[in-house]
Amino acid sequence: MDGTTYLSDYRPYPFTLDRVALTFRLAPKATRVMAKLHLSPREAGAALHLDGEQLKLISIAIDGQALKPADYLLSDTGLTVHPAALPEGAFTLATEVEIAPEDNTALEGLYMSNGMYCTQNEAEGFRKITFYPDRPDVMARFHVRIEGDKPVLLSNGNPVGQGEGWAEWDDPWPKPCYLFALVAGDLVATHGTFTTMSGRKVDLNVWVRPGDEDRTEYALGAIQRSMKWDEEAFGREYDLDLFNLVAVGDFNMGAMENKGLNIFNSKLVLASPETATDFDYERIEGVIGHEYFHNWTGDRITCRDWFQLCLKEGLTVFRDQSFTSDMRLGPVKRIEDVIALRTRQFREDAGPLAHPPRPDHYREINNFYTSTVYEKGAEVVRMLKTLLGDAGFRAAMDLYFARHDGQACTIEDWIKVFEDASGRDLSQFKRWYTDAGTPHLKVSERFESGTYTLSFRQSTRPTPGQDTKPPRLIPIAVGLLGPNGDELVPTQVLEMTEAEQSFRFEGLGAKPVPSILRGFSAPVVLERETSAEERAFLLAHDSDAFNRWEAGSALARDTLIAMTEGREAGSDYLDAIGTLIGDESLDPAFRALLLRLPFEDEIAQTIATRGGVADPDAIHAARETLARALAARHEAALSATYEACAVAGPYAPDAEPAGRRALRLVCLKLLSLVDAGARAEALYTAADNMTESLGALSVLIGLGKAEDKLAAFRAKWQDNPLVIDKWFTTQLALCPPEEAAERAAALAADPLFTWKNPNRFRALMGGLSANHAGFHRKDGAGYRFYADWLIRLDPLNPQTAARLSTAFETWARYDAGRQGKIRAELSRIAAQPGLSRDLSEMTARLLG
Repeated sequence: MDGTTYLSDYRPYPFTLDRVALTFRLAPKATRVMAKLHLSPREAGAALHLDGEQLKLISIAIDGQALKPADYLLSDTGLTVHPAALPEGAFTLATEVEIAPEDNTALEGLYMSNGMYCTQNEAEGFRKITFYPDRPDVMARFHVRIEGDKPVLLSNGNPVGQGEGWAEWDDPWPKPCYLFALVAGDLVATHGTFTTMSGRKVDLNVWVRPGDEDRTEYALGAIQRSMKWDEEAFGREYDLDLFNLVAVGDFNMGAMENKGLNIFNSKLVLASPETATDFDYERIEGVIGHEYFHNWTGDRITCRDWFQLCLKEGLTVFRDQSFTSDMRLGPVKRIEDVIALRTRQFREDAGPLAHPPRPDHYREINNFYTSTVYEKGAEVVRMLKTLLGDAGFRAAMDLYFARHDGQACTIEDWIKVFEDASGRDLSQFKRWYTDAGTPHLKVSERFESGTYTLSFRQSTRPTPGQDTKPPRLIPIAVGLLGPNGDELVPTQVLEMTEAEQSFRFEGLGAKPVPSILRGFSAPVVLERETSAEERAFLLAHDSDAFNRWEAGSALARDTLIAMTEGREAGSDYLDAIGTLIGDESLDPAFRALLLRLPFEDEIAQTIATRGGVADPDAIHAARETLARALAARHEAALSATYEACAVAGPYAPDAEPAGRRALRLVCLKLLSLVDAGARAEALYTAADNMTESLGALSVLIGLGKAEDKLAAFRAKWQDNPLVIDKWFTTQLALCPPEEAAERAAALAADPLFTWKNPNRFRALMGGLSANHAGFHRKDGAGYRFYADWLIRLDPLNPQTAARLSTAFETWARYDAGRQGKIRAELSRIAAQPGLSRDLSEMTARLLG
C-alpha cells in the first residue's frame, strides 16, 4: 500500500539531539514558534531530515548563520538540510515557523479549544508545531518559553520563571516530542499536595475553566491515590516538583500523558453527583491512574518506534486495571474488563481489522490506537504475571525499570527482561505480540480409575496477512469441584505449549466438574461441550468469581441463541438465576452482573464464532422476550432486592454504594416490564444523583414513555456539554430499533448537535451504533446516516472519523443483504475525493 511504513525498515536516527529550546509567541492566526535544536552527527555525511507539515518557514540558520535556499529542501512533509551545509561536529539548528492554531480543526499539534491553546502530539502531531525529528526514539531535554496574553501559561516539567505575559518551563528528563505539551488559557486550579515515599512534597493542580472548579475534587483525589498506589505496587515515585492536569473540551482522545502536564478530555475530569454517573467516577479514577502510571511506563521508558506502542499502552492498561481492582471490588473489575475485551477486541480479531499487538506495518499510525494494542496488550502482560507469579513478576518489573530507565525500547527488550529475571525461555510466548487473532481452545475430558484427564487443542483462525499460526504458550488456570460443590483441586496453572496437549489429575474418588480458565487466565475462546445442568452447578458453587459469572452468562447466551433460531429454550437460566437475586452473601455489584443479560452485539459475535449468521431483529426480540420472562418469573425477588438496595444518605461514588445502585437499576429495568415503568417514574422524580436519574430515564426511553422527560432534561442541562452528551447517546441507544435512524437524523438537526466537537459527535454516532438492531436495520438507513456523517467530518477531523468507522467492522456476521449495504457505504466513503489518509486506510482494510 502506498505510504506504508514497515517495522523491518527501522533505522536509528543519524543525529543525537541533546537539548531543545522552544519559544512560542501565541496568536490565534499567526503563532510564531522559534526552535533551537542542539544536534550531533552519528553518521558522517548524513542529511538532516526534520518532519514538518502545514508550517510556514520564516527563517533557518545553523550556528547563527542563515542558510541559503540551496542548502535545504522544503516539502509538504518536512525539511531536509543537505550534508554539505552541515558542520562536521555538534551544531545548533535554529528555525522559526508560523502556524494558525485557530484553524486547526484536526485537533492535532497546537490548536485552540474555545479560546484556549492546547496541544495533542501523539502520535505525530509535533510536526505540525515545528520542524523536528518526530519519532519516539529521539529523546531530548526541553526548555520552553511561552509568550501570550493568556493568564495561565503551562508546559512540561518545572516552572523556572514567569512575568507579565510570559512563562518559562524546564523539563529535566529527556523525552520524545510526542510528550511535549503546552496549554495557555483563562484557567483556575484546584490545588493539592502529595508527599512521596522519600519525603518530597509534590504540588498538584487540576486546571479547568472558571465555573467548573466545583467538579474537580474527585480528580484531585484520584491523582493522590494513583501516586500512592504506584509507590506501593511498583515502587515508582514521582520525579518532578509539580504535577499539572488540564481539562479540555475539544479532544480527540481520552487523555494524554505528557510529562508533568497531563491533558484530559473534560469528561474524564469533571464530576459531581448531579452530573456524573457511578461509571463516570470509576472511569475518571481509572484514566487518571492510567495517564499518571505512564510517567514510568511511557515517559521515563518509552517505545523505540510506533510498532512498539503496546509496550507502553498494554503495560499501562494492565497497571490501571490493577489499580482500579485494588480501589474497588477486584472480581467485579476483572469481569468488567473481560466483557470489554470480548465486546471490542474479540470482534476486532474476528474481522478485517485484525492485527497483532505489535503490527509489522502501518499506513497511518493513528489507526492503530486499538483495543488490540491496549486491552489485548494488557492481557498479554497479565499472562506474564500468571506464569511468573507475583514475586517473579515484581522482580522482572524492577529489572525493567533499572535496566531501561531513560530509553526507548522494543518488545524484544521487554521479553529479555522477563527471561533474565525468571531464567525462562519466552520465545514462544512472544507470539502473543506478533500473531493476530484469538486462539480457540477445544476441550475434551476423560475420567477413568480415579484419574481425570483434560485434553486441549488450540487453533487460531486466519487473519489478514497471517494464514497459519503456530501454537502459543497459553496459561490455563484450572480448578476441580466435587459433586457437592467442594473444591477437590484448587487453582493451578497448566502451561499449554503444543497444538494438542493433555493434563492428568490423579487420586480422585469421583468424576469432578472442571472450572477451566479461572480468572480468564488467557484471552482465548473456550470450546467445550457442556450441559445446562453443569453450568447451573458452576453458577451455584464455583469459588472462582469469574467462572461463576461466566457460567451464568453462558447459560443466558445459549438460551438467547436457541430463541433466535426458533428452538425451544429451557428454563435452566431462569431457574438458576432466581436463587441468586436476593443472595446477600454475594456483593451487589456481582449480582448486578449476573442479572444483566448479554448485549445484543455479544450474541451476534457468539453466533458468528459458531459459524452462524446473526439476525439483529431476531436477537433483539429474543433478548426482550427473555427479559420479560425473567421479570415475570422472579418479580417478588426483584422487587424485594430493589427496595433493599436503596442507598440512604448523601451520594458517594465509592464501590459499596455504587454496587447497590447498579443492582437496583438492573432490577428496575426488569421490573419495568411488569409494572409499566411505575417504579422508574417514581425514581426519576425522586433521584438526587445522575446515576439514578439517568438510569430511570433510560428505562422510560425503552418503554417509549420518556419524551416529556427528555425535553425537560434537555432544558435543564443544555449549558452542560457533558450531560447533554449523555442525553444524545442514551435516547438513541435505547429507542426502539425501528425508530433509530429517524431519531438520529432528528438529533443531528438539533442546535445542540455541535458536531465539530469530538465528544458530541461520538455521543450521537456511538448511540446509533450501540443500538444494535437499529444500526443494522434491514433497509440500511442506519448505515447511510452513519456514512454520510463520516464523510462530512473527515475533512475537518480525520482521526475521529477513522476511529468511528470501526462500527462497520462486523459486516461479515450478517446476511447477504446487510453485507451488501455496508460494503456499498464503505465503497461510497472510499470514493470521496480528498479522503484523508486515516479514513482511506480504514475503508480499504474494512473492505478487505
